[in-house]
Amino acid sequence: MTWWMVLAGAMSVLLVLMVLGFPVFVAFLILNVVGLLTMIGPSGFGMFANSVFTTANIAELAAVPLFILMGELLFRSGAMEVVLDSLDRLIGKIRGRQYVLCILLSAVLGALSGAAMAVAGLLGRSLYPTMRKRGYDEQMSAGTLLGGASLDPIIPPSVLAIIIATLAKVSTGQMLIAGILPGLMLTAMFLVYVFARLRLNPALAPDLSADLLDANTRGSAWGAIARLLPVSAIFFLVVGLVILGVATPTESAATGVVGALVLARYYGSLKLGMILEGLKSAVHIAGMLLIVMCCATMFSQLLTFSGALQQLGEMVMHLDLSPGWMLFVLLAVPFTLFLVLDSVSVLMVLVPIYLPVLAIYGFDPIWFWTLILIVATVGALSPPFGYTLFAFKSAVPEMPMRDIFRAAWPYVWIITFGILLMALFPSIITYLPGLMSRN
Repeated sequence: MTWWMVLAGAMSVLLVLMVLGFPVFVAFLILNVVGLLTMIGPSGFGMFANSVFTTANIAELAAVPLFILMGELLFRSGAMEVVLDSLDRLIGKIRGRQYVLCILLSAVLGALSGAAMAVAGLLGRSLYPTMRKRGYDEQMSAGTLLGGASLDPIIPPSVLAIIIATLAKVSTGQMLIAGILPGLMLTAMFLVYVFARLRLNPALAPDLSADLLDANTRGSAWGAIARLLPVSAIFFLVVGLVILGVATPTESAATGVVGALVLARYYGSLKLGMILEGLKSAVHIAGMLLIVMCCATMFSQLLTFSGALQQLGEMVMHLDLSPGWMLFVLLAVPFTLFLVLDSVSVLMVLVPIYLPVLAIYGFDPIWFWTLILIVATVGALSPPFGYTLFAFKSAVPEMPMRDIFRAAWPYVWIITFGILLMALFPSIITYLPGLMSRN
């Protein structure tokens, strides 16, 4: 059997199993068992057990459950209400201020959770009804919520960035930090878009005097800043320690969990039930991710054993594409897959296939994998199958799906334009990781 038949057959079986509704880890497990029996025989199960054990013991993966637990504790501590209220007061007298609040709040939530679906659901239940009540355009409101939520896997700490770094064997710390400037740039682009739309059509936002009637808009700006300081301290613990080279991502994640507990105690919400709920949710999410990674790692090893990856690398060398066209192909393939499949499962398949191609073309790994991370976020936002859209729909069931699609498209194009800028100017991604490497 030729290498391309092995690769195409494996990919086809995997896609069919996922489309049939099998959980991701079950689909990989079935494929691994069939592949082992076909290529190696029953003796290959020892290799499978060793692969699972080795993957489960990768030290860098310890940061994943810790970051998830930190986010769960922060969401349950009351910190989100404090952030929402404080940012609302700090924005000031700006027409369309709730649009600005939504985008900025999403960026903050991204620094505390890194889960686009969770933030889309959270803001859909909490902020969207307030925006509708104040007279904001429903479609524009949904768009800012969806666009803002898409920032969350980019801004550290990002669980998806840790998974990519582990699979691609690059620095987890540099991969996390690489998302800061792209996240800030996309936030600024979203704000420019909002202000431009309001300039062209002021009716998209209510009159400023009516918008400022809410009690949350009153109070001292200094008081709002003071209330944000404890949450800002958590961000420093998580990101600042990694940038300064003081702690590894795993150590900073553990420090962030301790900080989240202290913050919950400060807000008076530290209870045993709250901690147990956070632990239960974190264990469930992290456990599923770890099972998927173990099965997917074995899949990549089988592809290597079959010689498919080596042959693919040789085929790419003979294509003689320019670096620009090859980059376009490498980004277009996952974008298409991210439209219909879960980001983690797509990355599990593509990362081992892409590694030899990257070596051939000499692309900077941190730059390239950060582009892939951003492509994953825009794929999750793109109609008609983006799962962030369905997370928002579950929180706002009364909004027609076609309106949600229309609301998302402008932000899909903005992020796509941002990817083009980052491809043309790699320093947007590589500048901060470069500072880390010099420390």
